[in-house]
Amino acid sequence: MKNQFFLLAFTFLLAGGQVLFKKIGLAVKGVPPVEALLSVLRDPVLYGALALYGFATLLWIWILSRVPLAQAYPWVAVGMVIVPLLAWYLFDEHIGPMFWVGAALVIAGIIVIQYGSQRV
Repeated sequence: MKNQFFLLAFTFLLAGGQVLFKKIGLAVKGVPPVEALLSVLRDPVLYGALALYGFATLLWIWILSRVPLAQAYPWVAVGMVIVPLLAWYLFDEHIGPMFWVGAALVIAGIIVIQYGSQRV
């Protein structure tokens, strides 16, 4: 159970980074490329996102020292559910009915993989 906590924390760190990257992207929407690049490089949100990704990378290495890759890697797919939900909540992005079908399949797949890997 402890491993799942760290895997979930890793997934949320990546999701948080994606949300910050989206925030930066929205800030430079429609801005000419050179001006956008300079703006992004001056934006502290970029460095926050990169810090989250850096910490997530270190956590991932630590996780992989304790959990088989076949059990750990599917947790990255949980981000495919978390990130759109955060985008819906924070940026009012549309989520259609097929998202929920896909999300259910992703979660079901993670449960099957985790249960199966503990039985081996």
